[in-house]
Amino acid sequence: MAMPAAFDPLIDFDGLWTIRLAEQFLPDPRLPAARYECVNGRLVVSPTEAYTNSWGESKLLRLIGDAGEAAGFYVSGSVNLTFQPGTWIQPDVTVLHSLPDTEEQDTWVPVSLCSMAVEFISPGNRRTDLVNKPAMCAGAGVPFFLRVEIVRRLRHASVELYKLVDGGYVTLARAVAGQPFETDEPFPMRFDPAQLVP
Repeated sequence: MAMPAAFDPLIDFDGLWTIRLAEQFLPDPRLPAARYECVNGRLVVSPTEAYTNSWGESKLLRLIGDAGEAAGFYVSGSVNLTFQPGTWIQPDVTVLHSLPDTEEQDTWVPVSLCSMAVEFISPGNRRTDLVNKPAMCAGAGVPFFLRVEIVRRLRHASVELYKLVDGGYVTLARAVAGQPFETDEPFPMRFDPAQLVP
């Protein structure tokens, strides 16, 4: 008689994940350095960021944090940006216009509080970062989406800011390394994308 398969939440809850299950079963001790996102109950597990992107994220926080705060925003690193109980993403940098009200919202930040999500393109998650996450944020009414791509060996970086117009994102500002990235929305930002390359 065959032994029943051992319980594995990553397999057994496929398509059923919610924030409640995530609170109970994540992080998975077998994957200590993983990022957990979820779309329509399907968990998306990926490695934590490469050093280049992680460094760029920290640098971006330093470059825009004070200006965001001066304009009344809250600029932070990654959060669980929650669209519904079975869907959340973790932007690399998150700009909120209001702070969470409750302890639960502090862990599972409602997308309605987000003014700008920032994604650093990861080679392994390229389609998700380029297509899926912007579409989700646009659909949820996030006013701005900032996309950053760094290729350290080429000393290259590009930054593109999108603004929500009639339900979709249109380019508001863009620059590559060696050019000034400039915008006044959602708050003043001025820097050379080359500053994001370690």
